[in-house]
Amino acid sequence: MDLELVQKASKGDADAFEELVKRYQQKVYGIAYGISHDHQDALDISQEVFIKIYKKLKDFRGASSFYTWLYRITANVAIDFQRVKRKIIPVEFDEKILEEPRPEAGFPEGKKFDPRKILERKEIHGAILRAIETLPEDQRAAVVLRELENLSYKEIAKAMNCSMGTVMSRLHYARRKLREILEPLLS
Repeated sequence: MDLELVQKASKGDADAFEELVKRYQQKVYGIAYGISHDHQDALDISQEVFIKIYKKLKDFRGASSFYTWLYRITANVAIDFQRVKRKIIPVEFDEKILEEPRPEAGFPEGKKFDPRKILERKEIHGAILRAIETLPEDQRAAVVLRELENLSYKEIAKAMNCSMGTVMSRLHYARRKLREILEPLLS
């Protein structure tokens, strides 16, 4: 179905391109946000990705899935965007991510409202985001694609335009660094 939409869009069918955008805009934003950790930057990256996709649709040959091709472009645009910024972006913790039910909302039988556990989860989540932010861009992108987007090593290799061995190496070093940073928090 994607291939058919790509073929139509590459011939100027605006409705087909719009369908591709609708189908993948959330995923593109998710990758962009995972790499940039900034809402506005992720929106800018997403817009740039879809402009680039539109211009390059005629180059898509179908050697990989459209999804993989799109992720490769998204990861590259996001990494390039971060390089241009040349600064570490402070992580803003979004409280909505870990919202727990309010006590007045009622709890299922046997569940108890425990503010201490909620706070611990929020602190751990914030620490994880800050730790990911310290990784080099290529390692951060690999972690985001693997752990947040659940892509396979093969899909990540295609998306990042590198070998599976390079992906495994980047993930190995990223996980080791994350473990070093987070171990004191988890002990």
